[in-house]
Amino acid sequence: SLEHPLPKELLRYRVLSKLKSTYIDALPELVDTKNHRLHTSFNQTITQTGRLSSSRPNLQNIPIKTAEGREIRKAFIGEKNNYIMSADYSQIELRIMAHLSKDEELISAFENDRDVHTHTASLIFDVDEKDVTPEMRSNAKTVNFGIIYGMSSFGLSRSLGIDPASAQEFINSYFERYPRVKTYMEDRIEEARDTGYVTTLFNRRRYIPEIKTGSVKEQQQAERIAINTPIQGSSADLIKIAMINISREMKTKKLSSMMTLQVHDELVFEVPEEELKSMQELVKRNMEEAVKLSIPIKVSVKYGKNWLESKGSI
Repeated sequence: SLEHPLPKELLRYRVLSKLKSTYIDALPELVDTKNHRLHTSFNQTITQTGRLSSSRPNLQNIPIKTAEGREIRKAFIGEKNNYIMSADYSQIELRIMAHLSKDEELISAFENDRDVHTHTASLIFDVDEKDVTPEMRSNAKTVNFGIIYGMSSFGLSRSLGIDPASAQEFINSYFERYPRVKTYMEDRIEEARDTGYVTTLFNRRRYIPEIKTGSVKEQQQAERIAINTPIQGSSADLIKIAMINISREMKTKKLSSMMTLQVHDELVFEVPEEELKSMQELVKRNMEEAVKLSIPIKVSVKYGKNWLESKGSI
């Protein structure tokens, strides 16, 4: 047989040694000796899209995808038996895309609380939603997010493990079903060419001069940035507004809970048991009402004794 077990073991060794060196060995060293807590630094001005970034240690890249990685999340616990509560925006970038593009099909999927990946799969594979297989849904999810990032047929073909021609068919089929999304993308590219920048929903600008002056490769990258920045940048603005409003209300109500982390579309809190109910309501309401979109914003709140458990449902 051509399959030798050694490469697989080497890759596994690489994964485990990275977990060990990046997290298991490094994180305990960074714990504050006075209060025994781990403190990260959040940076306001490092990312180009306006998202916060986290450093020394980076707590936004604590693994979640692999079983071994998830074990590391278990180590994040609250003080004095407090709970860890996590509040997550549901598919916020796709919702912002629906709002910005005003695409009727995408808007109606969210208004009717459909599973947007299943819905997209039913449209591009031309089957009923009930006949969508997990593989079809997974492919549609890749297309949904790929479109937001301005992915080319080549990029999509690599992600899905199919040939570029089939990937292009997927993209064409997507744009046939969601025509306003295509218009939105073309408009953003044109806007960036005309003005040299694109803006988020809250009028924050990102300048992209290379869309006119760069090499072909730089121009293509600039087009992807022009499509994605208004979406990801608006999502970054939205969660910051929510954080300010939550913090304000927590102060007013003199709650002893703490907002501890922001991980892109998720906020993590440390909450004493007696405040769980009020915090759940307060956080969900403020995140969902931070800004009014043309479609509902949905937030799921979960909690547990550690950060991994807080992914489990309430």
